[in-house]
Amino acid sequence: MYKHILVPTDGSPLSLDAVRHAVSFARETGARITFFCAIQPVPKMYYGMGAIFDSQLPAKFQEIMHGTAQDILDTAEKLAREAGVEYNKVMLVSEEPYEAIIEAANRNECDLIFMASHGRRGVSGLLLGSETQKVLTHSMIPVLVHRSH
Repeated sequence: MYKHILVPTDGSPLSLDAVRHAVSFARETGARITFFCAIQPVPKMYYGMGAIFDSQLPAKFQEIMHGTAQDILDTAEKLAREAGVEYNKVMLVSEEPYEAIIEAANRNECDLIFMASHGRRGVSGLLLGSETQKVLTHSMIPVLVHRSH
């Protein structure tokens, strides 16, 4: 059975529901969890002559993004701790969250990725292109997709 599960989370209600189910799954199977949150890189700034640019802005942006990711991971940590599930927390900066999810799973030697899906179908699912779909397409590690009701 699975021993080490990567659980990506973005703090959304859908993602939090998947975290709860992943913690329950891990408790039942005796697996440990690595909670993961992808952080957006500092946006590339384009400015012309006369534009005002605060040189501290990139550092402030990263500080805010790291703080937000830490808060998201702390929420997941609380659920695992309450359930008695072994866990750790990881965050990576990436422009492509699906790539960061796969990289985190590989780096941490996870044998399962447990993640949420919006369950969009048809044209909207095709056009929106979910991160879950991208992970399913590119990961060599098994992916368990949790769909909320």
